Amino acid sequence: MTELSYLQAVVIGALQGVTELFPISSLGHSVLVPALFGGSWYHLVTESSTSNSEESPYLAFIVALHVATALTLLVFFWRDWMRIIGGFLHTLRVRRIETSTERLAWLIVVATVPVGITGLALEHTFRVLFAKPLFAAVFLTINGLILLGGELLRRQSERRDATRDSYQAAASAAPAPTGASRADIAAAYSRQLDTLAYREAAVIGLFQTLALLAGISRSGITMVAGLLRGLDHEDAAKFSFLLATPVILAAGVLKLPTLAGPAGTGIHGQVVAGVLAAGVAAYLSVRFLTRYFVTRTLTPFGIYCLVAGIACIIRFA
Repeated sequence: MTELSYLQAVVIGALQGVTELFPISSLGHSVLVPALFGGSWYHLVTESSTSNSEESPYLAFIVALHVATALTLLVFFWRDWMRIIGGFLHTLRVRRIETSTERLAWLIVVATVPVGITGLALEHTFRVLFAKPLFAAVFLTINGLILLGGELLRRQSERRDATRDSYQAAASAAPAPTGASRADIAAAYSRQLDTLAYREAAVIGLFQTLALLAGISRSGITMVAGLLRGLDHEDAAKFSFLLATPVILAAGVLKLPTLAGPAGTGIHGQVVAGVLAAGVAAYLSVRFLTRYFVTRTLTPFGIYCLVAGIACIIRFA
């Protein structure tokens, strides 16, 4: 039986609540932070990446933290989810889509299918192979490159659109706007969330499957995919959080019964402490991020992932 202390439970719980929503990879940090602490923390990493890890107390604990995060997202976005679920049920009754909310409901369904199938088929394999400190550090570095690359491509697209419209305005002798900030330009050329095509939602969902790799952020990769399809940062973040909720909750509920078996023996108190820490951290994180992405970008998170990832590669190589 592996011991999990209350200190470890609270620290890892709070860490998971933050890193699941910040685009910096909760799975990567759940591997790297205990490995960096070493000592009695390091065994938590090794036991979660073995072939018999389904019986691991640490893995069962992490599953409980994921459920806490998903429930927190449900609470935070409860008004949206009431409308989305109501819209989805209405489409089943009338067999057609009539409103933007009903379309959003089906976009979420379509985007959830790829990661659901891939997660059921490959989650255990990816964890056994790649949930190790060096791999997590490499993928965290790649995550940073993805975030920065997504921002670069987004800005280039905005500039092309602005230049095109300036030429069109000049050709029609209409005055072109001057003095616009980058935020103004981004808002002018972004799409509404409910205008995504279903194939685009499927692509965003496919991107989400990369989060099975420790170090690749679920929220980060889906935000980048949304930005590349023309969403602004605020809508890309909201779609990312909405997509994460059913995926995290379903995966957690499927594996939560392991806590009732040998894996949960002796750690129920620690699980409660960790769940509370994760819930509070997740609520504060999503509250902050929904405001942050109204005017700001993924660039600081990309820089953090690059610096932390490279430092950890050096440490564990």
